[in-house]
Amino acid sequence: MTERDRNEGKPRCHCGIFGVFNHPEASVVTYYGLHALQHRGQEASGIVTSEFVAAKGKWHFNSYKGIGLVADIFKDEKILKEQLRGTAAIGHNRYSTTGASENEFNIQPFVVNYKAGNLALGHNGNLTNFHTLREKLESEGTIFHSSSDSEIILHLAARSQRENQIQQIKEALETVDGAYSLVILTDTSLIAARDPYGFRPLALGRLGDAYVVASETCAFDIIGAQYIGDVEPGEILVIDREGIETGTPKSYHVTKTPRPNYCIFEYIYFSRPDSKIFGENVDKVRRKLGKLLAQQAPVKPENEDDRVVVISVPDSSNTATLGFVTESNKMGEDVRLEIGLIRSHYVGRTFMMPHQDGREFKVKTKFNTVKGVIKGRKVVIVDDSIVRGTTSKQLVRLIREAEPKEIHFRVTCPPIKYPCHYGMDFPSREELIANRCDSDVEKIRQELRVDTLAYLSMDNLLEAAPKENGAHYCTACFSGDYPVPIDRQMTKDAHDN
Repeated sequence: MTERDRNEGKPRCHCGIFGVFNHPEASVVTYYGLHALQHRGQEASGIVTSEFVAAKGKWHFNSYKGIGLVADIFKDEKILKEQLRGTAAIGHNRYSTTGASENEFNIQPFVVNYKAGNLALGHNGNLTNFHTLREKLESEGTIFHSSSDSEIILHLAARSQRENQIQQIKEALETVDGAYSLVILTDTSLIAARDPYGFRPLALGRLGDAYVVASETCAFDIIGAQYIGDVEPGEILVIDREGIETGTPKSYHVTKTPRPNYCIFEYIYFSRPDSKIFGENVDKVRRKLGKLLAQQAPVKPENEDDRVVVISVPDSSNTATLGFVTESNKMGEDVRLEIGLIRSHYVGRTFMMPHQDGREFKVKTKFNTVKGVIKGRKVVIVDDSIVRGTTSKQLVRLIREAEPKEIHFRVTCPPIKYPCHYGMDFPSREELIANRCDSDVEKIRQELRVDTLAYLSMDNLLEAAPKENGAHYCTACFSGDYPVPIDRQMTKDAHDN
């Protein structure tokens, strides 16, 4: 974990994946899909296309990857239109969870050529038996080019003795444990796959005669694709020429059939509010989180002259804040929604001035207060989560400078007490403010220096989450109840980081 990561107050998003099959401008479509998924990973990005080279009579994979944002990596349109030729493509936005962020060999999609042809892969999630499998493969002579857990899947498929690529990939996925949503490109097909627990979202769409898959449906909106539905937990969906002609891609399933456990943090923070994940609109769920929080921990004016203003920590808590205000007023509390924090979206590197605390200065480059809204008012801050507490403390200090009457902090999830091993970058237990304060909300309140503090209860969190089709949710970061066993080395790494 880098020093930059340690100074961040929020969990990092895992990764964003996108795929398209049977489109004459597959790379361009993938570029726009990745652009819409930029929030899921801002460290690196890559696109791989599949092209049949008639002169050589064989398939060829074209690849372009780089460190940085999508728009910067692919700013030369010749990369997309001349270098990345082909009618099928997959793309990946990366934020590292397993694998060093500075290692360019860790940038996906990964590409291999083996006995059965070409294979490229983009992965969102984390494999929980990664260390065990890697040690076994290395002892048998396998050479790894990256430190990423995703490369494991390619090696397992390449080593499989099954008769075709689909069966080889199926065998590989039945060997790994943990969280994976995948886009896989073969010479003649696009494969979308999801782990049996369904930790990470993966949606299927249609764009004319082409099929598209993406981590979130917001990637469909930008290209004008129609959302069809989700890739099911444990499903391996094969989109090829036959599937285009029949309108029905082939579907296989891994043999493991546990109860799905969708990552509830996707609704709380990661996914965009304009996306539909796990079959439900994110905006709708976040508004309900805010409404339930208002019912559980209201902030009331003391008299007619007492002004209560509610502000969000932009942008991830904007929607929940609307729900909080709507429900507060519905209950008869006279509260007003205000824009009290302005967020800069153009924060680059910060060069600290000698007299300033580095973390405080970083918050000030990202946020500023609207002092006229805050001064003399009872202020309610609605945020989606508190992780280390570093950013929250600096935000409170920033708001105190605007001279509010009181500050009340409301959080749309329970206290985070455990690291995630399924693809989120949460810190070690020792770094989490809830653990530093012995899970005592009063101690956390004192450390944040606010007048009151309230977290949404676990019961209310689960009440807000959709229950259609028997949906269940992973709440391991709050409860420590991990649905998939974690190998010892991963547990040690989480403790050491």
